[in-house]
Amino acid sequence: MCFSPATEGSFASISESRARTVVEAWADRTAALSAMPGIQQVFPFENRGEAIGVTLHHPHGQIYSYPYVTPRTQRLLDSIERFGPDLFEQHLANERASDRVVLQGEHFTAFVPFAARWPIEIHMLPHRHVPDFAGLTEAEKDELAHMHLRLTRGIDELYGDPTPYIAAWHQAPVHVGRDTVRLMLQITSPRRAADKLKFLAGSEAAMGAWIGDLVPEKAAEFIRQGVERA
Repeated sequence: MCFSPATEGSFASISESRARTVVEAWADRTAALSAMPGIQQVFPFENRGEAIGVTLHHPHGQIYSYPYVTPRTQRLLDSIERFGPDLFEQHLANERASDRVVLQGEHFTAFVPFAARWPIEIHMLPHRHVPDFAGLTEAEKDELAHMHLRLTRGIDELYGDPTPYIAAWHQAPVHVGRDTVRLMLQITSPRRAADKLKFLAGSEAAMGAWIGDLVPEKAAEFIRQGVERA
């Protein structure tokens, strides 16, 4: 999915009006793919930077549609079953009351999660329950385009040059969890310094036990500074 006709760049490099068009396209494709027989989950995402493995340098993303509920989403559904149907509501309330908020609007809040794994990790949730892009109002789409631009431009300001990242849009499955799984953006980057990346070695790769480079409150403060400069 091309974000613009430019030959180089990313979501951060497009205009706000073009960003709004991209959000509309995500909503349209989510609805269309969800209506196809056999589709269980729709996943829009953007890989950005050679460190992530990108070989095409024009502004673009991808949309996968799966004939099954992905393993990570299945674990989320299991967690909701154990915790209760208001898991996202309580999670958002806890984060909004913390020092980890990066950016907040009328309809969305972006934050560094309390158990962040990556050196740069930002999550964004809508304030009301919305299962996927197709369920957003026009006002929510407007704000989403603006806030996503600010976040992606902000992380480019952290070190003064483009930061590699994955921007993953987690949506409720097509046929299950519609009333409990909320649309969520997760931006993650392995960049832990201007000239260093975090590699999944030792504890992470061998044991699945993540070691944080910064406490999340400090990471949120660092990211807020980038967003303010963007």
